[in-house]
Amino acid sequence: MTRRSAAALASGTANTVKLFVAALAFTSAYVGVSAYHNANSATEPVTTITLSARETPLSTPIRQTAPAARAGEVSVGGVPDGGAGCADSYVARSVVVNPDPDQAVTYGWRLTRWSDASRTWRTYLVDHDGFAAAESTVEWRPHVSGNPGWYRVELAVEGVETVRSERFQVSC
Repeated sequence: MTRRSAAALASGTANTVKLFVAALAFTSAYVGVSAYHNANSATEPVTTITLSARETPLSTPIRQTAPAARAGEVSVGGVPDGGAGCADSYVARSVVVNPDPDQAVTYGWRLTRWSDASRTWRTYLVDHDGFAAAESTVEWRPHVSGNPGWYRVELAVEGVETVRSERFQVSC
């Protein structure tokens, strides 16, 4: 081998080694970056957050029978719909004592629904009636269809403080 050939071979080998080292460095860098991205895409450990409780009305199971009527109370019961297991009509009853038995008395029913957005009871349905006697058992049959939520019935008698039923949940 001539001196010139030896120099060319040494120079070519040096270039090959340089290219090999460069390729190895590039491959290592690529693998390192890939591993970094894979590590970042791994799911992070679950962190449990405890939120403070907000006010939610208490549940009173709705009775499926007609409620008893009592003065100073409003009782509410569901009317079975004939098989689906979900009442959409309700019976509200109370005994109204006329504060002035010599005069006719008027009263109003109001079905209110709990609003999470405003955190208040909002009127859903109303009805008014009256009678001329010392006392009377009064009844109202509100109908709720396709509007699940928390409800209660209020009875306002002229000259007497408003009476409210227990809260109940309509689920269908």
